[in-house]
Amino acid sequence: MRGPLRGPGRLLPALAAALLAGGAAAQDLAAGRAKAQACAVCHGALGVSVAPDAPNLAGQPAIYVAAQLRAYRSGRRAHEVMAVMAKGLSDDDIANLAAWYAAIKVEVTAP
Repeated sequence: MRGPLRGPGRLLPALAAALLAGGAAAQDLAAGRAKAQACAVCHGALGVSVAPDAPNLAGQPAIYVAAQLRAYRSGRRAHEVMAVMAKGLSDDDIANLAAWYAAIKVEVTAP
């Protein structure tokens, strides 16, 4: 079988791009922002940490944020506070939170 999406090295990238494009459109940034209010105590209102031991979430890739939240929810990743926070999150909540934090633009400047 030959064609634009056939052959070594072409099918997987095309499939990954299609999945990522489809998943991104399904997320609700407003719902993610609303759900993130509970996260603001440690991670800041716009995902820039206000606690010295909490990471910045602004600008993090959605796939990373979602994976970490699922790991906290399942217990595969342990943290006393995050286990409680993630326990009640649905898959949609996680996807929306991840999309919200990924959508925040971060500017980086050298010292």
